[in-house]
Amino acid sequence: QSFLLVLDARFSDIELREEEGIPTEEFLESCYAIVPVLDKLGPTVFAPVKMDFVGNIKKINQKFITNKEEFDTLQKIVLHEVNAGVAQVRNSATEALLWLKRGLKFLKGFLTEVKNGEKNIQTAL
Repeated sequence: QSFLLVLDARFSDIELREEEGIPTEEFLESCYAIVPVLDKLGPTVFAPVKMDFVGNIKKINQKFITNKEEFDTLQKIVLHEVNAGVAQVRNSATEALLWLKRGLKFLKGFLTEVKNGEKNIQTAL
């Protein structure tokens, strides 16, 4: 489990902006830093998780790079899409963020099981 210590970008290092929320660029960097961890956990078992994870990161990043100043926080991206009526459209950044959050929650649960001593990957999953 020592490979978790080498993450370049950590969620715990992200500084929330008082009124605006979670900085998009730092959040995406922290997400990208998890991708090699998925390979180490099990390139075959975690392949679908990794594909989903990376796809959702890319969707949010594609929205972010269209206007880095306007979309400098995740909240601004979601509000923009809600106001534009596209938040629930397939492949929206908002939908991608929802699935990314679910993926992170799943990964946290899995790693918690492993940390608590579960040796069987299938059981931990």
